[in-house]
Amino acid sequence: MPSARDALTPDALAMLQAVAQTGSFAGAARALGLVPSALSYRVRQIEDALDVLLFDRSARQARITEAGAELLREGNRLLGEIDAVANRVRRVATGWEAQLTIAMDTVIARDPVMDLVGAFYDLAPPTRLKLLDETLLGTVQALTEGHADLAIGAIVDAATLSYTSPGVHSCLLGELSFVYCVAPNHPLARVQGPLGDDVLRQHRGVAAADSSRTGQSLNVNLVSGQDVLTVPSMHAKLAAQLHGLGGGFLPEPMARPYIEAGHLVECRTERTPPKGQMHCAWRVAGTGKKPGRALQWWLARFEHEGTRRALLENHRGR
Repeated sequence: MPSARDALTPDALAMLQAVAQTGSFAGAARALGLVPSALSYRVRQIEDALDVLLFDRSARQARITEAGAELLREGNRLLGEIDAVANRVRRVATGWEAQLTIAMDTVIARDPVMDLVGAFYDLAPPTRLKLLDETLLGTVQALTEGHADLAIGAIVDAATLSYTSPGVHSCLLGELSFVYCVAPNHPLARVQGPLGDDVLRQHRGVAAADSSRTGQSLNVNLVSGQDVLTVPSMHAKLAAQLHGLGGGFLPEPMARPYIEAGHLVECRTERTPPKGQMHCAWRVAGTGKKPGRALQWWLARFEHEGTRRALLENHRGR
């Protein structure tokens, strides 16, 4: 009798998937070009090797059992890992990454990013792109923990990360200014003069949650003792403030179209409006190693001042 390792081959998993999809051994045999008895025998061998029943044969159809469904779920994951290994082998051979994962802080303008994605796809590269939305320290952490290859809008530069994350590099995108805004119907919109912390404390603040996956996180420009509505991103923070649910600092380029359209009111505050240095950061594995061809293409785009400014400033209002 074959062992479980011998029985669970990619072909065997595909065969089990065919039985589950067609609902019968006869249908799966036709789809696979096999004799039904041969297919049934091979499935029985797998069941014997695992010592479980994968299909309920008591009815006319072959109904998959809970154990069989779990095997197919895990089997699909294993097949995905096999594909990933093959992709990594091709990446080594051609210099293109199988996948490039880009973490974007939610303060970054989305339209310029999508323009870059479109230009990248015009090359017809073999690299798949995966975009992640992150906020504050979560943007950097996605990079340093290996969840992303490139971070756009990182608040920490490579010099700060070099001691804890070797192989991380960065370039400056630019400085991002913030303004305090509320909806026109919000009580603070009618207050004359700069808003002090004692006034802000009486009204709900809206905060974008740090997407950091560890206990370390940032809460920016909240007043101690203030009621806070926490939302998952800067875009959600903008939406909450447009709906009059609270006030808070927003990136000036993101808020400006709404201020000019009368959907938001800019308020002066006694506390100095924050400014942030935004960076692009990337990770290269191994000393002296060069970025892959996909990452090289993206890094070349950031050498242009117009691209850097667009990523910080070209937000589209409603």
